[in-house]
Amino acid sequence: MELKRCTIMKWFSLLIVVLFFTACGGNADYSPKPRGYFRIVFPKKEYQPYTEGCPFTFEYPKYATIEQDKSPGAKPCWQNVQFPQFNATLHLSYENIKSKKEFDQLIEDAHKLSFKHTVKATSIDEGVIAYPRRHIYGIYYTIDGNAASSAQFFLTDSTRHYLRGALYFNTEPRLDSIQPVLTFIKKDVDVMIKTFKWKD
Repeated sequence: MELKRCTIMKWFSLLIVVLFFTACGGNADYSPKPRGYFRIVFPKKEYQPYTEGCPFTFEYPKYATIEQDKSPGAKPCWQNVQFPQFNATLHLSYENIKSKKEFDQLIEDAHKLSFKHTVKATSIDEGVIAYPRRHIYGIYYTIDGNAASSAQFFLTDSTRHYLRGALYFNTEPRLDSIQPVLTFIKKDVDVMIKTFKWKD
């Protein structure tokens, strides 16, 4: 009887050891996994003209919509280019320049509004925009990091017209998660600027 009990105990101990090593999975990797994100399916890039009652035209993507800015104090040619699939908005605000003093103030405001993101931005780069044949001049601000706005710009003919654009995502800014979408939308902003024209 004692021999039988001893044999059972040996088999039981062996079973415990086998189960222990099987459960541990010898080659298990316990390093932290990187954060995962949903796969984004981007639409085909196709563009259409914006030719409404404002003193400018440009091309914008067919997967975007343009709405009148309804915020308090918004002026007639303040528009929002909505990217509903990506939860992003390109805010456009147009001003009719009436004096040199007003023009200088608009340029200064564009600079201040872009650099107010310095707290969260890792860098802010300025690029010159110049299309002399179309009387279009301006500056493009590329804002890197977890800033609320990732791209801003202004366009002007230096005498009568001024348009400012600011791209915002309607969510908490996290560059690592929005980077693919940001790159995609920035190409649309580039097309808009390259096709932009004053009507007069």
